[in-house]
Amino acid sequence: MAVQALSSVERGYDLLAPKFDGTPFRTPDRVLDATAESLRPYGPFGRGLDVCCGTGAGMGVLGPLCEGRVTGVDFSAGMLAQARQAHPEAEWVRADVRALPFDGAFDLAVTFGALGHLLPGERPALFAGVHRSLRPGGLFAFPVGAPPPIASRLYWALLGFDAVMRVRNAVWRPPFVMYYRTCPLHALRSDLAAAGFTVTTVPLAALGTREDGSPRGRLVLARRPESQD
Repeated sequence: MAVQALSSVERGYDLLAPKFDGTPFRTPDRVLDATAESLRPYGPFGRGLDVCCGTGAGMGVLGPLCEGRVTGVDFSAGMLAQARQAHPEAEWVRADVRALPFDGAFDLAVTFGALGHLLPGERPALFAGVHRSLRPGGLFAFPVGAPPPIASRLYWALLGFDAVMRVRNAVWRPPFVMYYRTCPLHALRSDLAAAGFTVTTVPLAALGTREDGSPRGRLVLARRPESQD
C-alpha cells in the first residue's frame, strides 16, 4: 500500500490489482446490489458499459440488466487483467476515461467509486465522453453516499484523508489523485447537466435511512435525451 501511495494512479492500481478485491477500496456488494435493484425498473437494457471498471465488480450489476454485450473500460492494465480473468465473457478496453473511445454504442453506463480519482476540472471531459458513448435515450447511473454529519468520526476521517493526499501531491511526483470530498451531489448534477444530461436521483432503498429519515445513498440517473433539439 505504501508503494502504491507513492506511485501514479495507474501504476498504483497495477500494483494493487491482484489484491484489490480484498481491500476496503472495492465497492461493497451491498452497494452494487442496491444499485442493481434500483436500476431494474428502468430496464432491460441493450449493451452496457462500466466506466473505470477496475477488477470488474460492476459486471454483477450490468450482466443481469443488459441483454447485449457488456464492456469495461479502465486505464490500469493490471486491473483489466484481473477483470478479464474473472469475467472472460465481457469485453475489456484499456483507455483513459477522460477520452472515451466510444460513439453511441451503449444503452446503460455505470461507474462505482471512481469519481474521486478525477479532479473537479476533469469531470466535464468524463461526462461528455459518457454522453457521447450512449445512444440517444441511454442512461448513465452511479451511486452516491449521503454526506456524513459533521459530528461523526467518518466526516473527520475523510477530511483528514483528503488533507493528507493534498500534502502528498504537493510534495511528491507523480501525483496520486484520490479524494473523498470533491464530488458533492450538487456539483455532479451541475456537471452532468452541462454535458447534456437530464439528471434525477432516486433513493437506494436497500441501504436504509439515517436517523433523520434521509436515505443513506442515492442513485444518480443521468439520461441522454432522445433528441438534442
